[in-house]
Amino acid sequence: MESATSTQPQSKSGSQKELPGSARAVKEWEKLQPTLRRRLFESAWRMWIEPIRPAAVRGTTLYLEAPDPIRTWVERRYMDVINEALKDVGSHLTTASFEVPPQPERVSAPTRPVGPNPTHDFDRFVIGPGNHLAHAAALAVAEAPSEAYNPLFLHGPPGLGKTHLLGAIANYLALHVPELNVLYTNAEAFTADFVTALRESGTDEFKRRYRNLDVLLIDDIQFIAGKHHTEEEFFHTFNALHDAGSQIVISADRSPAEISTLADRLSDRFEWGLTVPIEAPNLATRLTVLRHLVTEAGLEVKDQDALTLLARRVKTNLRQLRGALTRTIAESSLNATPINSDLISQVFPASENDSEVHVTPELIRSTVAEHFRTDVETLISKRRDRNTATARHVAVYLTREMTPLSLPQIGALYGDRDHTTVLNSIERVDQAVGDDPEITTSVEFLRAELHSPRDNS
Repeated sequence: MESATSTQPQSKSGSQKELPGSARAVKEWEKLQPTLRRRLFESAWRMWIEPIRPAAVRGTTLYLEAPDPIRTWVERRYMDVINEALKDVGSHLTTASFEVPPQPERVSAPTRPVGPNPTHDFDRFVIGPGNHLAHAAALAVAEAPSEAYNPLFLHGPPGLGKTHLLGAIANYLALHVPELNVLYTNAEAFTADFVTALRESGTDEFKRRYRNLDVLLIDDIQFIAGKHHTEEEFFHTFNALHDAGSQIVISADRSPAEISTLADRLSDRFEWGLTVPIEAPNLATRLTVLRHLVTEAGLEVKDQDALTLLARRVKTNLRQLRGALTRTIAESSLNATPINSDLISQVFPASENDSEVHVTPELIRSTVAEHFRTDVETLISKRRDRNTATARHVAVYLTREMTPLSLPQIGALYGDRDHTTVLNSIERVDQAVGDDPEITTSVEFLRAELHSPRDNS
């Protein structure tokens, strides 16, 4: 293990100069963090600074990278704090920047492929009706490469989780089968490597690198469409890997047949295995994602309807949903107001297509009964088997949360139970949410279901 970095000023000469740019950036960022953390509230640190990653050091500038919403907010609010911290730790660096770092003057090696995001794993992937088949297929490939579906082709609009699933496969294999030769990349990196090989070192090394793999995961394959030389090379790479029994996983924003400029012979091969669409997440999935993001950020949202409202207002994809939450948190912080339904309505006004749903106690009872595969009569009866008791506890909890009824009024709806019994049900579910996966999933699903517009056809 390397020794800790000294906090004393260091010159540009010596061992530090010999470090690659990215490794040097990591050292400088790690050295900066204790000072920076002391200057900020813990919540601000977790939300805005922790997601930042060091990218490179060029001259006296530390180049950083972060998701767009975080980068924008940090540039506005915290860049001066970061620069002041650089001075305090005695670094020779004078500024930090989110700009793309300039490339070193000499670049002779092929472009290195991108690697999977280490946070992309199967446990963090939120499963819903629009992506459950894609998740199951990806997991099957990770557990048995070349035995399940080969090739596996995932397609759908941006921001729905294709990159997450490819990264999850790569990370799973690195953890469980490290002896496999696995390459995760994207079409742009593949193209850049190929072009560099043609111009400089020749294609022998390129072919050796890409055709001797156990698993190839390539994202956004639509970017090679129309690049005839790259298509030709990928065609032969695909054939070599497939003939050798290697696993191939591909993603695109459209199905193979819909990538109009893609060569027919490639399109045909992409459909040899399993082609799976990923669709936009439904309300329940979006709500679950929001709750996970809030938990990861260490935030507490007391208004239970606020996240449901945000999930209803942002329907396109999960990437925009994350951005919407980031914007909400920023507005809350800037205006010193809690995250509640009023703030969501202000930041994301309702469109003409939004229809408000009035949640009634009767709707809660019938929806909960259906979810737990029972009926309202059983729900309000004296029966105490596990399924009925759990359903009753959840129904009471949601009735308290979503209606203005008092404890005695709620008790009257569920077999004339007294307020102590009602309170006990509420406390049971409140303690179970977050700890018991079954209860947590049921409550999140039912919240979304109750807020969804009813189909009256």
